[in-house]
Amino acid sequence: MSIHEIRDARSVRAAMSEYDRVGRTYFLEKYGFGKSREYMLRDNATGRLYDSKAIVGAAYGYAFPERGPLQASEFSGGEATVESLLADLGFEVVRVGQDWSREEVEATVTDYFEMLRLEATDQPYNKSEHNETLRQRLKARSKGSIEMKHQNISAVLDQLGLPYIRGYKPRSNLQDLLREVVVAEVQRSQEVLRAVVDAIEDRTTPGNRNYRGVLIEPPMPEALPPHRRRERLPRRLDYAARDEHNRNLGRNGEVWVVGYEGARLEDESRPDLASRIDWVSDRCGDGTGYDILSYEPDEVARFIEVKTTNGSPLTPFIVTQNEVEFSEEAEDAFCLYRVFDFARAPGLFILRGPLTASVHLAALDYRARLRALGH
Repeated sequence: MSIHEIRDARSVRAAMSEYDRVGRTYFLEKYGFGKSREYMLRDNATGRLYDSKAIVGAAYGYAFPERGPLQASEFSGGEATVESLLADLGFEVVRVGQDWSREEVEATVTDYFEMLRLEATDQPYNKSEHNETLRQRLKARSKGSIEMKHQNISAVLDQLGLPYIRGYKPRSNLQDLLREVVVAEVQRSQEVLRAVVDAIEDRTTPGNRNYRGVLIEPPMPEALPPHRRRERLPRRLDYAARDEHNRNLGRNGEVWVVGYEGARLEDESRPDLASRIDWVSDRCGDGTGYDILSYEPDEVARFIEVKTTNGSPLTPFIVTQNEVEFSEEAEDAFCLYRVFDFARAPGLFILRGPLTASVHLAALDYRARLRALGH
């Protein structure tokens, strides 16, 4: 039996349809093949990738049902033989697994920044359509590999303190070339990024005041990569600092949390405590180390510091030395409320206890004083 007996592309199409229907894992197990490590059959119409040897083995069974499919142990000929056969039948085999080229990385970064611009300005776009368009250019890349590269871009932007696309959670195991290209794009596209950050920052009212289902567990970011030289970006692109200095955003976030706390205590059958909530920062100004005094159902005090962003749950935030010290003094009575995605649909997670136990703190500024002579 030889794969060269296959003369009709329809048998290959039939195998591809089965692959789509049952999924890769079951298909490979059924026909006794391992995952392709280097060469894949690519469907030009959809951009999907298929394990080329397994497809040919299954196609043999469709072409000659009385003989059945070829198992891996019966397969004669390597990848080159399979590629030649599929090419003769009008199919394309691409090489996968090698590092992305600069051209591929630059095309993906350009596409990502365009989606980021559209998202920040509330213009509709479709991630799947962008992915498919890219696959038409990047013939050797699958839908999943492009999605992963988009997540890698998010990781670089996150490390730079910049906003990233919702739905592309940062994945930091990335190619050095990708970081180089993203940083170069950031430097080249500063005006576009300023417009992105401005558009996000301008939205300072909550998307809704629905407090049901907004509380999530604190997100678990990937471990940070080894320390790199910090890129010195213009201050106007410091996303966390802009959140901190956006007084309307911060104030409206505190108003939202006061409402959330009232609803929480009402739900816990303590309307009497809800009436005692004290918005301390509004009454006394900053400097107390927390913004809102609320209560546990057993009347124990809950000291709440609010940090609000229009970004994702993983967006960095700024805390003061005073807030860090107060969190250590108050211990479990201190709660940092991280309000995120504020202008669209506010969400919330809570960090309880000393901040040093739950966040990584990096020094940003120092108070400088002239040295005395001799010191």
